[in-house]
Amino acid sequence: MTLNQTYKDKIVPTLMSEFSIHNIMAVPKVSKITINIGAKEMVHDKGLIEKIAAQLTAIAGQKPKLTKAKIAIANFKLREGDPVGMTATLRGARMYDFMTKLFEIVLPRVRDFQGVSTTAFDRAGNYTLGLSEQIIFPEIDYGKIDKIRGLEITFVINSGNTEISQRLLQLLGMPFAKKK
Repeated sequence: MTLNQTYKDKIVPTLMSEFSIHNIMAVPKVSKITINIGAKEMVHDKGLIEKIAAQLTAIAGQKPKLTKAKIAIANFKLREGDPVGMTATLRGARMYDFMTKLFEIVLPRVRDFQGVSTTAFDRAGNYTLGLSEQIIFPEIDYGKIDKIRGLEITFVINSGNTEISQRLLQLLGMPFAKKK
């Protein structure tokens, strides 16, 4: 059974009963996942753009978009329009496949993994997960890595409430850290 089917069949009724939601359209859901890699070295090394794009394509399953600096910052030797990172936005079936891979394969591969933090929610109920290494993904060939880079994965959830968002991610399979 796919994660999308599990959401429709089991998670929606559970959330409706736990939080006394009467309308099925008011049940929160993950609307998109964005994966970001920031690399300020892109300004000086144009070949780095292709390397990061290839890695993010392997991780996300789709071609990423180049992000550019919106303003110039003299202290960082950054001009407006300079490339500063890559981002990929996942929706639909690709999003659910990525969540399954992240929860069941990737996060358990992290060394000394005790669960992800429960404090990374913003006020709107979105969750941001920061990973320090891109090599924990099985698609990345360790021999072709020039430098270990971190990435940021943001789950955009249309709940407006951190408690409901946390319960939704928990039911989807997010391995949260146990409270002591």
